[in-house]
Amino acid sequence: MKTLSRIPESREYFFDEGCHILEMSNSPDDPEVSIARARVEPGVTTRLHRLTKTTERYVILQGEGSVEVAGKQPFEVQRGDVIRIPPMATQRISNTGTDDLVFLVICNPRFTPRCYQEV
Repeated sequence: MKTLSRIPESREYFFDEGCHILEMSNSPDDPEVSIARARVEPGVTTRLHRLTKTTERYVILQGEGSVEVAGKQPFEVQRGDVIRIPPMATQRISNTGTDDLVFLVICNPRFTPRCYQEV
């Protein structure tokens, strides 16, 4: 397993959920956690989805938005906020600002496509 990973910006891709993703750390060699950077453009809301058997944490790095978790009333988020999303909780995030909303997505255990469910 590598001690240092340096992922080029050119690896960012658009995910059908409605955001841009840069996988920073996601490997079977490190199954306990994965880390991605997500970027949501102004005025965009991601699709409602959930993850099975995986807890997510969003760490807001830039911008402002609104997050909906488990069907509860959406709440505002900004730089420095950390949002914990338990397994099977429906979720989506909206960019309510004028700049990109950028946040880390930390998954435990690591994210795999089979844990993703669109609702």
